Amino acid sequence: MRCLLAIVLLVCACPTLAAAQWVNHPTPGVPRNADGKPNLTAPTPRTPDGKPDLSGLWVPAIDRYYNNIRADLDSKDVQPWAHALMEKRVREFGKDSMETLCLPMGPAVVTSPFREAKFIQTPTLIAVLYEDFSHRRIFMDGRQLEKSPNPSWMGYSVGRWDGDTLVVESNGFNERTWLDFDGHPHSENLRMTERYRRRDIGHMELQLTLDDPGIYAKPWTVTVPLELKADVEMLEYVCQENERSRQRMDAKGPELQANPVRADTLARYAGVYDHTGLGGQTERVEVTVSNGELFMDLNGAGRQKLRPFSEKSFSLSGWWIEFVTDGQGTVTHFVGHAAEGETKGVRRR
Repeated sequence: MRCLLAIVLLVCACPTLAAAQWVNHPTPGVPRNADGKPNLTAPTPRTPDGKPDLSGLWVPAIDRYYNNIRADLDSKDVQPWAHALMEKRVREFGKDSMETLCLPMGPAVVTSPFREAKFIQTPTLIAVLYEDFSHRRIFMDGRQLEKSPNPSWMGYSVGRWDGDTLVVESNGFNERTWLDFDGHPHSENLRMTERYRRRDIGHMELQLTLDDPGIYAKPWTVTVPLELKADVEMLEYVCQENERSRQRMDAKGPELQANPVRADTLARYAGVYDHTGLGGQTERVEVTVSNGELFMDLNGAGRQKLRPFSEKSFSLSGWWIEFVTDGQGTVTHFVGHAAEGETKGVRRR
């Protein structure tokens, strides 16, 4: 399940690498194996001053935290109004998300696997380019963040090196942007700290810390693996046509069920499934129950909560997951409904 757009969308807004230009153009400076393919486990490249060179086209390898930036946490440390707003946005399948409105994504772009990030590194500035023409400037010249910045879509960023780790601090995000696809809100006091460590040619780790004390009781940190996309370049992406279709979108999806689903009913869905995605790829999906709630783990990326529409249907960040039973009431598979089509997860055990 890679493209998590709302099932109410009429046009898919996810750019794909298959459409990228210069598909067969080798990325300069990338070591090669004997077969000519990139050696993505080769040592980290370095700049003339000895710092890790983060230049390249990068994309998060998982969508878990893009779906729900607080996937590891519960709602007790969130202001009630903010949690209610997020639940409303989930029920509306993200119809007012930045992607749907064709607006810059703000903080959520950092964790989105649907926006490639082109890092261009110089000693005094690191530029991060996105295919939707938004960008970030990370100033490495020693300046400090402004105490009262003019709010902007992508915020303001300064960086420094801590050994081989790039530390980026950002503030000044306007309140219109979301923290994730589920729709966790933030205030203009949001402070974001990123720590990038390139492990080798093809892999980089991002530790992202978010601090917004007016809404969330304490800061929290998530870890996101990034992968280098070698031998391709970005294709520009303009989602204006999707925004024009918004007037024909359903205002909301099914009502989320107010009462919890019975524990014995949820237990019937627990198990391991072989899920075939829209592109024909197969991934392992594990469904578990914890504290009276249902969770789904895609390919070991970590649990994501399923919110009930009914006893058999659940919401997962823009997807509608429906469990199917046979004549004896045994769960045989689930169907994932999305704007792009349906997928199927066959129960293995």
